[in-house]
Amino acid sequence: MKNKKNKLDNIDIKILSALQSNGDISNVKLAKIVNISPPSCLRRVKSLEERNLILGYNAIVNSEFLGFKVTVFAYVGLESQAENDLQTFENYISKFPEVRECHMLVGEIDFLLKIIAKDWDDFQFFLTKNLTQAPKVSNVKTSLNIRSIKNLPGIPFEIIL
Repeated sequence: MKNKKNKLDNIDIKILSALQSNGDISNVKLAKIVNISPPSCLRRVKSLEERNLILGYNAIVNSEFLGFKVTVFAYVGLESQAENDLQTFENYISKFPEVRECHMLVGEIDFLLKIIAKDWDDFQFFLTKNLTQAPKVSNVKTSLNIRSIKNLPGIPFEIIL
């Protein structure tokens, strides 16, 4: 049974979709898109935020323009999958700003990391001094991202609208 607190109607879904596409949209424009009054729209947005359906707002920054030209995906295997060891690795890796994403997986690989660096030398330094030295790490395999074809945030609202 769905939690009534998080029950959404079509207007809520349209608001979430519009904000996911453009978190900088004004309340007046958002209200027009979803076809409700601006005060009603603002109340709904605040409610979505309070119910943790909206977790925050971000600007999408051009990393290459700012000098971060290397993106690497690292596949990390740990010596053990005991909860304490997983937590130790998660706490350790969370301290590094180069690690932009960290996902625990089921299967051969324990963690998938997305790492950005200014150049190959910076990445190699991070790899050898920080990642391979992490507690309980047994192996690390990396793949250099050549080109990103699709990089969409959030969820596919197109499927439910």
